[in-house]
This record gives sequence, structure tokens and C-alpha cells, in this order.
Amino acid sequence: MRIERNLALAILLWAVAFKATAQPAAPTNVVIFSGDKSVILHWDTDTSPNVSGYNVSRSTSSTGPFTQQNKSLLTPLGYCDLSVNDGTIYYYEVTAVNASSQTSTPSATVFTTPSAFASDNAFMDYLEEANFDYYWYTANPTNGLVPDRSAGGAPGGSAASIFAVGLGLTAIGIAVDHGWITRAQGAARVQTTLNTFWNGPQGSNTTGEIGYQGWFYHFLDMNAATRSGSSELSSIDSTFLLAGILYAKQYFNGNNATETNIQTLASDIFNRVNWLWFAPDIPGTNAVRMGWLPESGFSTFGDWKGYNEGMLLYLLGMGASSNTLPAACWSYWTSGYIWGTQYGESYVIFPPMYGHEYSQCWVDFRHVGDAYMNGENSTYFQNSRRAALAQQQYCIANPGGFRGYSAQFWGLTASDDPSGYVVHGAPPDESDNGTLAPTASGGAMSFAPDIALPTLEAIYNQGRTRVWTAFGFIDAFNFQQNWYDVDELGIDQGPIIVSTENYRNQNVWRLFMQNPEVQRGLQQAGFVALPFEQLAIQAQPAQSTVTLTWPATAGRSYQVEYSTNLLYWYTSPTEVTATNSVASWTDTLGASQKFYQVFQYGTPSPPAAYTAN
Repeated sequence: MRIERNLALAILLWAVAFKATAQPAAPTNVVIFSGDKSVILHWDTDTSPNVSGYNVSRSTSSTGPFTQQNKSLLTPLGYCDLSVNDGTIYYYEVTAVNASSQTSTPSATVFTTPSAFASDNAFMDYLEEANFDYYWYTANPTNGLVPDRSAGGAPGGSAASIFAVGLGLTAIGIAVDHGWITRAQGAARVQTTLNTFWNGPQGSNTTGEIGYQGWFYHFLDMNAATRSGSSELSSIDSTFLLAGILYAKQYFNGNNATETNIQTLASDIFNRVNWLWFAPDIPGTNAVRMGWLPESGFSTFGDWKGYNEGMLLYLLGMGASSNTLPAACWSYWTSGYIWGTQYGESYVIFPPMYGHEYSQCWVDFRHVGDAYMNGENSTYFQNSRRAALAQQQYCIANPGGFRGYSAQFWGLTASDDPSGYVVHGAPPDESDNGTLAPTASGGAMSFAPDIALPTLEAIYNQGRTRVWTAFGFIDAFNFQQNWYDVDELGIDQGPIIVSTENYRNQNVWRLFMQNPEVQRGLQQAGFVALPFEQLAIQAQPAQSTVTLTWPATAGRSYQVEYSTNLLYWYTSPTEVTATNSVASWTDTLGASQKFYQVFQYGTPSPPAAYTAN
């Protein structure tokens, strides 16, 4: 009997050892797409035990031989091949490697033919898909959390960023629209994510909590989904998470079980937030604090006042149906604005580009204005555009003499740099040391495509081998110091894809603005709809031009928008300032028919009630 038991135990131990060292399974669902002189591959998470990484092999023949392309084992679920030629068919296989250096059989063979971008749209398709892949392939599929940074590709090397999660939820809808994932795949991932934030423990303990009072910690453990380290309860990062949740609620509006559950969870998470709790002991202001720590309470580094990324926080808080922030918050917020003129552009000054971009990932400010912007004959959309134009002009002037700055190489914002993570901005100069970040120009696509798109294309064309990865652009680079980042950042990939999508079709804006919380917040803040003008149109076929004229008020500024289908509208890069009672604008016609509309900046008389666009 003892011999039999010993034999059985030996067989069991052998089986366990064999399982631990068994050949891993081949990677599945390999996705491949390509652009100009580059190929991107991704594959699904390998569930085999002890998988240490992956190898990618390439051939110019479907039958091989295949040659390994990566010099070291790949840990991320993606690879970017930058040693390819346009017009050549390339075939790829992916294998998994375990801790015992055993290699799986190859994945299914996939192939593609890289080619020069046929159009700006082709470039933007490639750009958006690569950036979306950050959120799809670096996330933890069991809880939906997205890492703050790729950490050089090391799995588990970064905590989750709740801001990145909000951007990822938004990117999922965009991906479904483009066909990169199915609607069912997107809905399942969103439902998983919302379950994490609804069911995660809320409380004042220093550990083991996802949040408190309906708010969430800035950084979460990627697996446990609870507070990471000494992270603060963040009002602004929670806001951007909530923005992604509200967008997902509108996007997944079907009546099947998964999508109705998404709608319920989104409402429950938003309505649980205690907005007034984060606005304590500042009499007469109801100013929202920036952070809270369970060890010491509310942060001492200030509250949200003055123009920056905090705009959306007040709009959502004033639009909430419970624990609502009072309308007086908006006056307090705008009382900190600093209006100025930089490089010929007049706008509310905030040197880093992120302050002009984050809220506009979701809020469509094109056709509405509050008392402050109406008084300055502008809108927040136009204000951000002017900030981008001023920053481009700063980089052209290049007062610091940094290598590479030009009309096509601009973009200062909060990003990595050779010394760490630093807030860069201009004008005026704020910690400018020659570091440029693609997210600065990419996040400006919706309001400044005429300068943002050429910059992204130039960065890709001239720096592709150093800055392009399987997840889009690296976070930042510095020609002056010959430094290139090793990471992509979750809060920086997202503004590129979201702002680009809003420029192309306004779909994110259109859905997000349908949320009643957003509409109420804008109403409470005193936003009014800007008036559209009655146009007279005169075509000059011989010159292939058309001239618009409309009744005007001298000194007032007007904005022209055009469309080829009455669905997607594009903003003319030139503001029209009237000099007399009639204003005009001439456009050069292309091959397609065009429709036009013109609206006036400044306070309407009488003011029209705000309605969502």
C-alpha cells in the first residue's frame, strides 16, 4: 500500500512538473496592419503557464523560411517592424516562450503589404488604430484597468491610471466604429471595466480601497484594482474616468442584456459621486479640491480655479442630479483666468497644451459660449485653437535655440523628458528644455488640424524609426539631447485618437453631448447657443470659388464651417472679423459639393437657450 501511494505521489509530482514545463500554446488572434514603411502586429494574451514572452518571425514567402525579427524576448502583446519596404508582401508568425525556454508552435501566418499613405485619411486611420491598441492590448482583460505607462513593455510594471481608463472606454467606441473590434467585444470589455469601478470597495482605509465618497484613486493596482502606493483620491482624474463612462453609456445604447447593464452601471457610478464632499471649507466658493489622502485629508496644493484641465470637473459637478455643485462655482473658476496676447494670438493663457485639450476630448465647445468667452468675442474651442497657433509660432521663433523646433515640430505639454515627468509649456516659456510630445499636437487635431496633422505626419516621416511603436508614438523626444522615450503613456495616447476622431466626424462629441448631466452643467455655467447667420452665396465657376456674405456687426468675429454631407462639419482656419455691416468669405471649391454655415462669436442678443448639438 505504501509503495502504491509513493508511486501515485511520484506520478502526480511528475504530472505537475510536466504541466509547469509543457510547451506553451501558440499565440492566437494575431492582428496585422501596416502603413508607410512599417508593420504592426498584435495578439491575444497567452493563458499558458509560465509564458515569459514572445518572438516574431518574418519571411517574404508564405512557406518560409522565417527569420526572427526581435533581438530580445517581447513582453508586450505587440511588435512594430520598421525594417520593411513599401510594396513588398511580408509574412509573419508569432511564437510564445515559457520560463524553461520552450517555444510554442507558430501562430497562424499573417501577411500585409506596407505602402505609402495614399491620403491624410489613410495616415489618420493608421494613427488611430495604433493608439487604440494601447488600450486594448495593455489593459488587464479581467478588470479593464489600463496601465499609466507601457513601462518599456514590462508587464505589471506600471500601476493603472483611472484617467487612462476613461480614455480607453472612449477609444473602444471609436474602435467599434472603425471595425477594429466587434461591438460585442467592446461591450464586454466596457461591462467588465464598469463592474470593477462599481463593485470595488469604497472607504477611508489607507489600503484595500478603490475609492471613497464615489471618487477614485488616481492610480490603482493593475490586478487588485485598489489604491496603488500612496496615490491620492483625485478629483480631476476621476472626472475624466467619469467622462469615459458617460460616453460609453451613450455609445452602448442597445437593449440587449450587456448594453442595458452598461447603461445602468454608468448611471450608478456617476450618481454615487459626492461632489460637495470634495468642496469643503472654502466659504462662498464651493471650490473643488484637487486631491485627498486617507492619511492626512484634503491636499494643501490648491483647488480648481482658473483656466486649465479642470473645466470639465465643474461642468459635470454642476450637472449632477445629486450632491450638485452650485452655479456659483463657474464664476469662481473663471475669476482666475488670465487673458493675454502671445505671438499675435489673444486667448486665456495656459502654456501646456493639455489644459486646452483634455476637456475638449468630450465637450463640444464650437457653438456655445459662457459670459467670459462671449465678453472676449471668442469660444473655448477658438481659445484652444489660438493657444495652439501661438505655441507653433513660439517654436518657429525658437527663443531657446533648441534643435529641431519649426512649424512642423512643435508641441509642449506635460510629458516625460530626459530628467523625468515634467510639465512643459509655451508661450510663455514653462520648463521648455527642447522636449516635444506628439500628444500636444495630436490632442489639438479637433481645433487646429491645419497645423496638427502636418506635425504628426512630419514626426512619423522623419522620426519613424525612433518614435513609432506598436502602440503609436512614444510619449516624447528631445532632439537637443538626443533622447527618445521608451514608454507610451495612457493619458497621452488617448487625446490623439479622440481629438483626431472629433476632427474627422465629431462622433465622440455628438454622443457625449447627449448626456443630460452635460447639458445641465453647461446651462448652470451660463452657456448660451451662438447665433447662425443668414447667408447669401455667389459662385464664380470660372475661378472655382464661392463667396459667402451675411449681415454683420462691425468688430464682431464670425466662424465659417463647411461640410460635404451635412453630417460632418469642418471649421475654416480663418476667423472673419467684420469691418462694417456686411461680412464676406471666399472659398476655393474642390471636387465635392460643399455646404456652409456661419455663426457669430460673442453674446447673442437676446441670448438663446443652450441646447446640446
